[in-house]
Amino acid sequence: MEGRGGGFGRVVVLAFCVAGIWSAYIYQGVLQETVSTKRFGPDKQRFEHLAFLNLAQNVVCLVWSFIMLRIWSSDSAGRAPWWTYWSAGITNTIGPAMGIEALKYISYPAQVLAKSSKMIPVMLMGTLVYGIRYSLPEYVCTLLVAGGVSAFALSKTSAKTISKLAHPNAPLGYGLCFLNLAFDGFTNATQDSISARYPKTSAWDIMLGMNLWGTIYNMIYMFGWPQASGYQAVQFCKQHPEAAWDILLYCLCGAVGQNFIFLTISRFGSLANTTITTTRKFVSIVVSSLLSGNPLSAKQWGSVVMVFSGLSYQIYLKWQKLQRTQKKRKDT
Repeated sequence: MEGRGGGFGRVVVLAFCVAGIWSAYIYQGVLQETVSTKRFGPDKQRFEHLAFLNLAQNVVCLVWSFIMLRIWSSDSAGRAPWWTYWSAGITNTIGPAMGIEALKYISYPAQVLAKSSKMIPVMLMGTLVYGIRYSLPEYVCTLLVAGGVSAFALSKTSAKTISKLAHPNAPLGYGLCFLNLAFDGFTNATQDSISARYPKTSAWDIMLGMNLWGTIYNMIYMFGWPQASGYQAVQFCKQHPEAAWDILLYCLCGAVGQNFIFLTISRFGSLANTTITTTRKFVSIVVSSLLSGNPLSAKQWGSVVMVFSGLSYQIYLKWQKLQRTQKKRKDT
């Protein structure tokens, strides 16, 4: 009975994590698309200062992680000092800024697809720089994802979708997304290095350190000189409270979503988290297509299916590898 109860409890917690991650990030995606494409107020002005979203997100997550550490953690011995995150903070500031700026030039579904192709730069760097040899199935995954993103980029976008973009420019938009992925790769590698050097570092510590430096860098960028765009962003929010409310909800969704991600990784591992977040991205594209009134063409849906087939196959390969590793441990 205990085994069944424990199994049922894990299923309930997993369902809770799935619901939390999906609801937080799908709604955040809706808000992101709204802020980047909507015309606010009677003057029909766009919110052009999208990098301000990253600053607001940093501040909210910084406060959130500080509160969580005060509540749940008391011993600071053996944890990474706050200054160790300075370099990862730079790339974690520049990368997301490029990703969100891409929404001025390409649609939200296109941005999601482009940012889902993280394996492409990873495998390219691994092959060209480190001489790593990958298996045939891994190359198949990469080809599916690369082919899907390329086909989507080359597909004709509806005039209605293009009219909602601030400055339509597909090459620039996709270029910003792939630069975002490159910076994210450095950020993840640095975080892994910090966790290896300071094993007692918790997810809350990392969240606090990254958002502390992100707040510092974004504050300098947004408010570092009299004509900086941060002042214009604040003025826009004063004139259009609806935009300010959307930005606040966007930040809260990000903070809540991070909590569910940490819970998922701690209880079920990174593979489960990857599966949940990957399926969330697919649902986000579906929701965006339905809510925006800009349905994707048949070719574009085919491209979406290609990308997520490749990602699903990659998850399956990771699962097989995990199963083999666990079996070896049991045998030894």
